[in-house]
Amino acid sequence: MLTLRLYMAQRITALLMAPLVLGHLAVMIYAIQGGLTAAEILGRTQGSGVWFLFYGTFVLAVSVHGAIGLRVIAHEWGGLRGVVLEGVMWGAGLGLFALGARAVWAVTFA
Repeated sequence: MLTLRLYMAQRITALLMAPLVLGHLAVMIYAIQGGLTAAEILGRTQGSGVWFLFYGTFVLAVSVHGAIGLRVIAHEWGGLRGVVLEGVMWGAGLGLFALGARAVWAVTFA
């Protein structure tokens, strides 16, 4: 049952990430073609709840998706099982979330 739930969580986060990746790429292309500097980009994102929600959702989805993927790799290639396997998954997920959340906070509110 756990495997099915993890499988579904990874697929749902992939569905979430697809439009977020496209949105992120569109924004980056717009910024580069518009000749925006980093300071100008930060000026537009600072204090924006919309960008906080956009990139916060992105970070949450990537954290879950990546942790589950690394869990599968650790099991298939590393032969990890049980508590160690779950620890790898949770450690990776929390690490990805912490790094991403710090970046989102820096871009939108710091």
